[in-house]
Amino acid sequence: MAALVDRTFKLTIAYDGTDYSGWQIQPQKPTIQGMLERALVKLTRQRVHVTGSGRTDAGVHALAQVASLRTPNWRASATDLLNAMNVNLPPTIVVTDAVDAPDDFHAIRDAIGKRYRYQVQVGGQRSVFDYRYRWHLYHDIDLDAVSEAAARFEGKHDFASFQAVGSPRKTTTRNVKVCEIIREPSMSHGGILFSVEIEADGFLYNMVRNIVGTLIEVGKGKYPPQHIDNVIEAANRDAAGPTAPPQALFLKRVDYLPFA
Repeated sequence: MAALVDRTFKLTIAYDGTDYSGWQIQPQKPTIQGMLERALVKLTRQRVHVTGSGRTDAGVHALAQVASLRTPNWRASATDLLNAMNVNLPPTIVVTDAVDAPDDFHAIRDAIGKRYRYQVQVGGQRSVFDYRYRWHLYHDIDLDAVSEAAARFEGKHDFASFQAVGSPRKTTTRNVKVCEIIREPSMSHGGILFSVEIEADGFLYNMVRNIVGTLIEVGKGKYPPQHIDNVIEAANRDAAGPTAPPQALFLKRVDYLPFA
């Protein structure tokens, strides 16, 4: 019998993070990584480490998280792996795509960009179906001011003011390609719906939620849009606004170069 050879797979995964303690495995807590690895044990009869492109926090969701894994114990197609994993995953987690990848593919190292979406509702009644996925604000927000402030994040800047305390990186400089406000149709419960979408070559810990919290301060009229320039220049977390809650944040996309 021929020796088994390691295969590398690239998975795209969607999940509702409401009931999970984030991506990364934690003792005695349900996590996305833990559920994926538990499913793979059933399929491969071995412990397979799944590497996600980033560690989403407790309560944060993903439309298209990307992960990599290596195993010699799966001989069927990547599509068969997708189907088999989904049979063994809870309904709140689904593998939406699976492909064979080069041996050296790594979900973190090879990522060249990401896009996040943060959803907000201003006013109106709370939706029993949507409240898990939006930050519901009950005061007026000047969306024109928020849009003007959002544009000031675009470009290459030091985002130290928007990094969570206690999570140092080698560099806090990131290139934000897009930071935009997307207005959405109002639902039957009334209110104003909008999303903040941010695309960059990389993100610091809690960077998106800290940016959103700062934008909402501008929307309330606490600061003018030009205040964003001062916050960026300060390179100090205390200069920025509060951290927006996690339940409204979605990892929308992770970008990679095409396989050669």
